Amino acid sequence: EDRLAALGPVDFAFDTWELTHEARAVLDENARWLKANPEVTVQVGGHADERGTPEYNLALGERRAKRVREYLIDQGVPADTLDTVSYGEEVPLAASHDEAAWSRNRRAEFNHSDGRQVSDTQARTPRS
Repeated sequence: EDRLAALGPVDFAFDTWELTHEARAVLDENARWLKANPEVTVQVGGHADERGTPEYNLALGERRAKRVREYLIDQGVPADTLDTVSYGEEVPLAASHDEAAWSRNRRAEFNHSDGRQVSDTQARTPRS
């Protein structure tokens, strides 16, 4: 059983790295788990949808990952257990070119420190 599967991914609105109320609720749960498991190091991966240049989307993914990391640190998670990486638009969950797909692709998720995915983002249902 993968212990890190307990960490939920968070979604973002278009062209922002601001955390929604829903994202903060997910991150609060993640923070509780991470504080209870301080030996675990995770990588926060930031993602963007395909709109914008690849360079812009890499920067946006980085801002999202760093914002999630900052929030978790503010909640008491040790900084040295959290790394960040940006995937920009390169690892989409949905390949369609419409708002339903784009909304699924704007996210931050948690990976093993070696980059293996642990968030169960594949199983999430599209939002309306």
